[in-house]
Amino acid sequence: MPESSIVFTSRGTGFHLPGTLFLRVLVQRRNLIGQLVRRDFEQRFVGSIAGWVWTLIHPLVMLLIWVFVFQTVLHVPTPAWAAHKNFAVYLLCGYLPWLLFSEAVVRSAGCLVDHATLLTKTVFPSEVLPVTVFLSSLISNALTILIAVASVLITEHRLPWTLVFLPLLVFIAALLSIGVSWIAASLQVYLRDTAQFVQVLLNVWFWCTPILLDDASFPPWARAAVHWNPLTAVVRAYRQCLLIGQLPNWSDLALSAALSAVVFVIGGLFFRRLKRGFADVL
Repeated sequence: MPESSIVFTSRGTGFHLPGTLFLRVLVQRRNLIGQLVRRDFEQRFVGSIAGWVWTLIHPLVMLLIWVFVFQTVLHVPTPAWAAHKNFAVYLLCGYLPWLLFSEAVVRSAGCLVDHATLLTKTVFPSEVLPVTVFLSSLISNALTILIAVASVLITEHRLPWTLVFLPLLVFIAALLSIGVSWIAASLQVYLRDTAQFVQVLLNVWFWCTPILLDDASFPPWARAAVHWNPLTAVVRAYRQCLLIGQLPNWSDLALSAALSAVVFVIGGLFFRRLKRGFADVL
């Protein structure tokens, strides 16, 4: 669909909680959003021989490197509660939510600038673009999840019933990803160094998330950052639900959900505040 033919109208000028107007647009324009997600996913691999397979190659190669470095070279032990599990599958299950989060945030940072023509020449709800990027990233992540499920089936000879909680974990990751993406994308319109700052921030954030290292490996002064990291409980829950077959720690997951919801609301308010000047700057 040509960009010039994408037109949205907005009604009402009263106060709305961030997300309510978006949900209305999501329902009303779901077919268009689906087309945007499909186009975004396809355009990522235009001219590529391997195409979408690259979405699997990159995390799997990184996983092999981590297994070699942390298990073969450094002899980092698997935590006691998962000591009898395959180390590579243990890392993969914990890496899944981070992969979804980081990919969505990094790609969303420049999505408004990349669609400047769409935003300046049509009436379009710009807050939808970071969500479109997240949904496109979710497709890639779903393929990696299938590999993780297959790996669990091969190594454990069973699939835990706790897999049914995976959509809940994805939803919590979605709140956090979209909230951070709204902030990054709106700032990038005014400050073109934002995308570079996001890369640096994610590097720090990654090491504050217990993916490669267990909580006990962090020094006492750093454990507060790990505890208040919204992704910490999600990473643990992914491993418990996908690999161990245990119910997640509901209190920790509730904290993660609350923090993610706060980021979602703040991101929505921040985006709505800055979007008033998008057309002038773009």
